[in-house]
Amino acid sequence: MVRLSSDRITVLHSDRDLYEMHSREVTRFAASLVGPSDAADVVHDAMAALIASAALAGADNPRALMYRAVLARAKTVQRSAFRRRGRERRYAENVVSADPEVIPEVARAVARLSPQQRACIFLTYWEDLTPRQVGEQLSIAEGTVKLHLARARQNLREVLDD
Repeated sequence: MVRLSSDRITVLHSDRDLYEMHSREVTRFAASLVGPSDAADVVHDAMAALIASAALAGADNPRALMYRAVLARAKTVQRSAFRRRGRERRYAENVVSADPEVIPEVARAVARLSPQQRACIFLTYWEDLTPRQVGEQLSIAEGTVKLHLARARQNLREVLDD
């Protein structure tokens, strides 16, 4: 498709054309940021977000927009990995030093939660999803996720503080 303006002619490419033209280079860029094992996922997530936002359609420099989107997604992936490693390290330290009777008590407390509360807790703390993402995953509203999380935390506090 061609867009004509008074001072220039711009060739508009489909999202697929843009992806095919630049995917190798932005994948190499992503690999330099997050490593080769996560690079393709970062590029795909970034492109999906760009396409969903319709930002590519009116972009004067779609290639630069793709690079910025990949950089933003890579930062998100790195932050998530950092937080996940911290949680796993804290969990491992707690497991090693915890009273052997505490772990079954925690398991029993979690088992008492409703399935929705357990799902929200798991997706939030172990999969590192935001309440919005958890809601999308479970097909429930973000506010409902927050309510389940608050109630789950309260239930766990009540059971474990006794």
